[in-house]
Amino acid sequence: MFSRKILATVSAVALSASLVACSSDSSDSASDSGNDGDKGTITMGYIPSWTDGLSTAYLLQNKLEEAGYTVEHEQLNDAAVVYTALASGDIDIYPSAWSEFTHKQYMDKYSDKIEDYGAYYGNARLTWAVPEYMDDVNSIEDLKGQADRFGGQIVGIEPGAGLTKASQETIDGYELDGYNLSTSSTPAMLSELKSATDAEEDIVVTLWRPFWANAKFPVNDLEDPKGTLGDTEGLHWLARDGFEEDNPEVAEWLKGLKLDDEQYGTLEDLVVNEYGEGKEPEAVQDWLDKNPDVVEDIK
Repeated sequence: MFSRKILATVSAVALSASLVACSSDSSDSASDSGNDGDKGTITMGYIPSWTDGLSTAYLLQNKLEEAGYTVEHEQLNDAAVVYTALASGDIDIYPSAWSEFTHKQYMDKYSDKIEDYGAYYGNARLTWAVPEYMDDVNSIEDLKGQADRFGGQIVGIEPGAGLTKASQETIDGYELDGYNLSTSSTPAMLSELKSATDAEEDIVVTLWRPFWANAKFPVNDLEDPKGTLGDTEGLHWLARDGFEEDNPEVAEWLKGLKLDDEQYGTLEDLVVNEYGEGKEPEAVQDWLDKNPDVVEDIK
């Protein structure tokens, strides 16, 4: 079903290029606040290939619907569009923001129009990785002078990702002459990684933790002695300006919702690997059944 919310501040051309899928409502018709006992509609915007946001969006949906809200999803493919939509009020929640370092450029621009409810997970970081059979490459510094070995490519993700900006700074900071950062999408990067590892070919990809691909593919993180990829950071709940005033009980609930490594890891594994696309609600319910005391009800 098509979403009834339009990103008003983004041009039609930009929006059509950024939407990767039609939004999905959690019910056949979203009710306005007060109709049939519904508390209103909450729209979450995220990039589905960044599965931290995908997983947490469906986790929030489960509890929000249980509390009487209608939930809509806006699936986008660029961080800049997510932050623009959030700052303009066209989406209500960004359910997994790398706002401390990776998305700092967007927070610097929009922080006065965004409410930050704190980090739900505190051990996220950006990485570059190579297949584990490349045991002679352990640090980003080891890549110097070996551009021909990799076809001159560091395989990246979406152009607007914070990881892309940090990776370009890493190429410059380590003076990796002869290398270019290729950008397209997270699925395209993973496809290249799969092809390379299946054939035991050399490749360097941009990754991050937490992310299910680190367990699925035989890869090792490269050491980053210069720290150009940044430090460990938290993943935050962000909301549009005025959301807490409109939904105080939801805002307060989000401020108290925290996940540790094991809790987050098992959630993402169920959503992405065990159940897969189209069965996210079932995966989340399974996780909640197995972790009954982790996520409180909205009061």
